[in-house]
Amino acid sequence: MKTLVLLLALSIPLCTTAAPIELPDRERGDGPYQRLLLRGVIVVNGEGAPPVGPMDVLIEGNKISQMRNLGIVTPVPESARIPVGEGDRVLELDGHYLLPGFVDLHAHFGGDEQGVPAEYAAKLWLGHGITTIREPGSGNGIPWVLRQQKRSERNEVAAPRIVPYAFFGMGEDEPILTAEQARRWVKKIAKEGARGVKFFGAPPEVMRAALDETRQMGLGSAMHHAQLEVVNWNVLDSARSGMTTMEHWYGLPEAMFENQVIQNYPLDYNYANEQHRFGEAGRLWAQAAEPGSETWNQVRDELISLGFTINPTLTIYEASRDLMREMNADWQAEYTHPNLWAFFQPSRDSHGSYWFDWTTADEIAWKENFRKWMVFLNDYKNHGGRVTLGSDAGYIWKLYGFGYIREMELLQEAGFHPLEVLRSATFNGAQVLGMDDRIGSIRPGKLADLVVTEYNPLRNFKVLYGTGHFRLDENDEPARVGGVRYTIKDGIVYDARELLSDVRAIVDEAKRKAAVDDVP
Repeated sequence: MKTLVLLLALSIPLCTTAAPIELPDRERGDGPYQRLLLRGVIVVNGEGAPPVGPMDVLIEGNKISQMRNLGIVTPVPESARIPVGEGDRVLELDGHYLLPGFVDLHAHFGGDEQGVPAEYAAKLWLGHGITTIREPGSGNGIPWVLRQQKRSERNEVAAPRIVPYAFFGMGEDEPILTAEQARRWVKKIAKEGARGVKFFGAPPEVMRAALDETRQMGLGSAMHHAQLEVVNWNVLDSARSGMTTMEHWYGLPEAMFENQVIQNYPLDYNYANEQHRFGEAGRLWAQAAEPGSETWNQVRDELISLGFTINPTLTIYEASRDLMREMNADWQAEYTHPNLWAFFQPSRDSHGSYWFDWTTADEIAWKENFRKWMVFLNDYKNHGGRVTLGSDAGYIWKLYGFGYIREMELLQEAGFHPLEVLRSATFNGAQVLGMDDRIGSIRPGKLADLVVTEYNPLRNFKVLYGTGHFRLDENDEPARVGGVRYTIKDGIVYDARELLSDVRAIVDEAKRKAAVDDVP
């Protein structure tokens, strides 16, 4: 039984030793205001509508109360604007773009293994416009995550909204092996405050009972279909049993096998060896049915008919197809905490640090893996399926916030129109969380969770990176432009540049301390 616990634990990508330093009291952000007026913005509403503007947007407290289209006459006559009242907070934002706050459906706080404080992750998220996260597993413990969640709800901390899920079976000394145990555990975790459950795999009767109980308790559900159980339970089994979302892509190619039942593992394969695990994962889509085939279409259509959501997290696997790119990304030097940098190095102990001897052949296999995976995602979306955004940052050379913006670029690479990408990042994510009546798009009556950026992200998602976009400026000089200007969460206005400055200070202090500690 202990062996089974160990094997299942190998699928869980986060530490279980100690939680990171908790979020400090909020010192950044102003508001909410009785009246906050955003003047002259170009609105991208998140539901798929094209940009419209200039508009004035009025926020009262923490809700959008009024939106007024100002027309295209310039200069805009004051009579066309929302009147400015005494005491109003006004942001003059002519030509800036206004987007809904982003939803990251796969956002771990990390833990003692990474060695970074919660503030580091939270400010990187907010600094990139992420106003809501789903913590898919709460590996630091449900009590720890609930403390951060409640303080975020009260705006006592500078952090996104937090929706806590629990790893299936967490807190149990022994694995859950019966339907009765599964139902009992789901009821317990719901009572403790979890909003959903993340699965990795279990015997089919246990999975069915657990999923039935999550529905009855009104909880969400997500699954990483780990290779240890995928032969007995793939994405079709999950969808037929009422699963809400699938994470990553495992279990999807297996549902489209035509000439085999089990992945074509080398005979010396060992799942505990992460280079074996990820190396062979990069050769999995090649074993699935071809795009447009009867099997491909049947699986696609059944998943869509069952309302199944795919949260692909393409970004977290990108180092597998181009390790050098990820190791040397623009943000690594200034924003990667030294403890996280150490965690990313090749290691047989750290999850996702599987670069023991990564080869050109491995990268080529993963490039092909991405190609076919992206074809499915675009096909799924085009036929009415829901695709969302998640980053899974804190592993495999991916930083919080930065990895999420990269996911936008990768969905565009997959064939999504930028408006479709933003819909996946906002409205679709809110739908999965059952929060689309409050967040996920820009409409009067919804919460003021918003992103303000000076440049058009539909033209170039790179302008959302904290490091900006590198280009020639108007004087023909190389320059970096962009970055989120303001993130508004619950009516509180955060200067994204201040948040990122705080992160750089955290990194600099950690580097200074590490240098002192290294002195003999």
